[in-house]
Amino acid sequence: MTEDPWLVVGLGNPGAQYAGNRHNVGQMVLDELARRTGSSFGSRGGILSRRPQAVVAETRLGTLPGGAPGPRVVLAKPTTYMNVSGGPVASLAQYYDVPPERVVMVHDELDIPYAELKLKRGGGEGGHNGLRDTSKALGTKDYVRVRVGVGRPPGRMDPADFVLRDFSAAERKDLPWLVDAAADAVELVVVDGLEKAQLRVHTKG
Repeated sequence: MTEDPWLVVGLGNPGAQYAGNRHNVGQMVLDELARRTGSSFGSRGGILSRRPQAVVAETRLGTLPGGAPGPRVVLAKPTTYMNVSGGPVASLAQYYDVPPERVVMVHDELDIPYAELKLKRGGGEGGHNGLRDTSKALGTKDYVRVRVGVGRPPGRMDPADFVLRDFSAAERKDLPWLVDAAADAVELVVVDGLEKAQLRVHTKG
């Protein structure tokens, strides 16, 4: 097993007023991964000063055959606003020497029905400002995306307004399941690779 780390990033906006927004579901997934591994986000000695605009937790995800701990992972939540997420992602990737193919972005996706998940590497950003800025900062679109479906806005609502609203009461009933499933998907990617993870996630149901 390679000891090269993965960088898993949960996209969102900083501040309590945004915490329950659809746009912040990526950070909800990162919180679940930290909970599972008993990790906490924050500084390690003086290193955080060289990790711009993000909080991190270094841990291992999943379990390998035979029961050994899974791969090394850096969990990261940018503390910038969504549309300038790329700088922190690129800085962390450089600091930890993580190539783009081992960067996993967890984010909300308007083009997928609520509570569905899709995994892919590369491709377009679908109008997602956090992904667009990340692609620009990394100089490539060739990173993994865990796309968490939040559905389309109702009626004539502006998509930008829709993602900055909290999940509805009906959606919140399924939200813990969705966050758990997305955390499982991240684990599958880092332990088994993207292709096997896609087979598992995309064929459910």
